[in-house]
Amino acid sequence: MLKSQEIRKKAPEMDPLRIGMGWKVEELSQPQIIIESTFGHSHPGSAHLDVLVEEAYQGVKKKGGKPAKFFATDICDGQAQGHDGMNYSLASREYIANMIEIHIGATPYDGGVFIASCDKGMPAHLQAIARMDIPSIVLTGGTMKAGPGMLTLEQIGTYSAKYERKEITEEEFTHFKHNACPSCGACSFMGTAATMQIMAEALGLALPGTSFMPATAEELRELAKQTGEQALKLVEMDLKPSKILTEKAFENAIMVHAAIAGSSNSLLHIPSIAHELGIEITPEKFDDIHRRIPYVSNIRPSGFYPGEYFWYAGGLPGVMEEIKEFLHLDVLTVTGKTLGENLEELKHHGYYERCYKYLEEKGVKKEDVLKTAKNPIQSQGSVAILEGNLAPEGSVVKHSAISKEMHQVTLKARTFDSEEEALNAVLTRKVQPGDGVVIRYEGPRGSGMPEMFYTTEAIASDPELISTTALITDGRFSGATRGPAIGHVSPEASEGGPIALVEEGDLIRIDIPNRSINIIGINGEEKTPKEIEEILAKRKTKWVKPPRKYTKGALGVYTKLAVSPMKGGYME
Repeated sequence: MLKSQEIRKKAPEMDPLRIGMGWKVEELSQPQIIIESTFGHSHPGSAHLDVLVEEAYQGVKKKGGKPAKFFATDICDGQAQGHDGMNYSLASREYIANMIEIHIGATPYDGGVFIASCDKGMPAHLQAIARMDIPSIVLTGGTMKAGPGMLTLEQIGTYSAKYERKEITEEEFTHFKHNACPSCGACSFMGTAATMQIMAEALGLALPGTSFMPATAEELRELAKQTGEQALKLVEMDLKPSKILTEKAFENAIMVHAAIAGSSNSLLHIPSIAHELGIEITPEKFDDIHRRIPYVSNIRPSGFYPGEYFWYAGGLPGVMEEIKEFLHLDVLTVTGKTLGENLEELKHHGYYERCYKYLEEKGVKKEDVLKTAKNPIQSQGSVAILEGNLAPEGSVVKHSAISKEMHQVTLKARTFDSEEEALNAVLTRKVQPGDGVVIRYEGPRGSGMPEMFYTTEAIASDPELISTTALITDGRFSGATRGPAIGHVSPEASEGGPIALVEEGDLIRIDIPNRSINIIGINGEEKTPKEIEEILAKRKTKWVKPPRKYTKGALGVYTKLAVSPMKGGYME
């Protein structure tokens, strides 16, 4: 018997209450499908999802199910930039997942369709899917079009820094702001939104070839309907996420992450999703996989093309074909078939021809956007995990976006206890070439782990600093970040991690090829590892844990319960 029918017997009020909102009597006994989405007028990635929700709704009805619409609107990281609103961003992932749990737990459904686009809404839905384990399928909301001259939103941070330094006029800056987002959809670059849309498909939870499509594509509406139809098939097969989200499925997703130069924020989200299933994804696993998988996708910010070109070049299936020899092709997906079977079917049903016609219209070749594994952009993936006396539990760097001269370098520490102080120092040129900008007390338990986007852009947009200066933080970065930025330093400063003990003038050695980050000197003078250990121990005795920044409300709860950045930043 379907779960929804069991509940009807236990809750006699359910039938009259549903009839009261317009359900027909015959619909009460149909398979019941919850359609969760982040639809809302919060940002371009969610404002259009009502159209896709309705298409999925009709798809469920067409196959004899009864759909129900539920909403847990997400916030926009872009609109939260530059003020304390960004502190809510990572925490919002937890609350959206909890809200979906409440929706499904309070009134059980037989299956679900989950529709989202952006940075925290997408991983929140994936967390909830893993946690609730009812037959589930994901539809991603796609990407917005690029603006004139292939303008995309991640460039606004650069133009903002240039405007602050009086390098461009107010008129020029206004033009860029007014034309960077010409349509709905997620931001048009391989940021966190794009990456997590692709991760949903890579994990086997979305129909093949549907992730990170142009949001304006007519095909997306039809695929939304097909997604609704497939939800009924999943219920019939009793195919639950726990059968799909295996350790091999997560390994596939990380391989894809390496191949697309995915956002560093995925190292928060993928472990958190896996945690819901009792699977541990360690930083070492990320690093090991990234060492083996070539980076092939020429999409911003590490590459050249805007996000919409990703699907034009074949989308995720195209990427998977390039790294096919590494993938676990026997994993199960929401089609009820294996990944290998899905990839073979796409070849014979015109999928690639439909994608490539858009490239032809733009006069771009597939190989310009999607390289081959034999001729990749670089032989390794984009992310490295650095460990050492500054980050005993690890830290994250997206080395594909860093100039080679910064891969092995010694820098002089400049310490700041908030991003605002650091940003001001960069913009007023108090930060000089050869400095290592340390921003701390910005981890999950410090302030909620906001992005350091404007500081990274201020450094990356300065020709004197981009290849001579690094930012090191227990906070995190935007998926649009480029340039020398090392984040997620763990343990974080508010928990007494070594990053709290760094002082002005300390020497910090970054060695990406050897995956290390260490304090190697004091006041500009190198010391032995033993001497550094003794100095840090002495500093620790004098360190005073700061009072909690937030003691009530959503951030009060999150900063009290959040785990280490390198574990995923979820709430215990």
